[in-house]
Amino acid sequence: MRQFITRWLILTVAAGVMVALLPGMRAVGEPPILGIAAFSLFMALINASIKPVVHLVALPISILSLGVFALVINWLFMELSSWLAFSLFDVGVVIDGFWWSVAGSIIMSIVSGIVSSIIGE
Repeated sequence: MRQFITRWLILTVAAGVMVALLPGMRAVGEPPILGIAAFSLFMALINASIKPVVHLVALPISILSLGVFALVINWLFMELSSWLAFSLFDVGVVIDGFWWSVAGSIIMSIVSGIVSSIIGE
């Protein structure tokens, strides 16, 4: 449980940086960190549960498409996280399109890697 909470906090920091840097992403909530935290909670749940299975099943398609299908999967997971956060908590992160999601995924990967290495996770 401690590892999941740590991962959630790392993703919250990464999502905060993503929202701050990208004009195509907006946090909805008062204060906005609640929307970012709800979004990153569902991202952490998806990353821990179904993402490994989906990426494994989609591996042949990802290889044939030279990794483009993996971007589509990441976009779908970000949209799903956003939808779940809005549906359950009425806060979240609004994503304006596919390419903003791709840029957000790249930023979240870089920032979460940096934060993870700093805290030793």
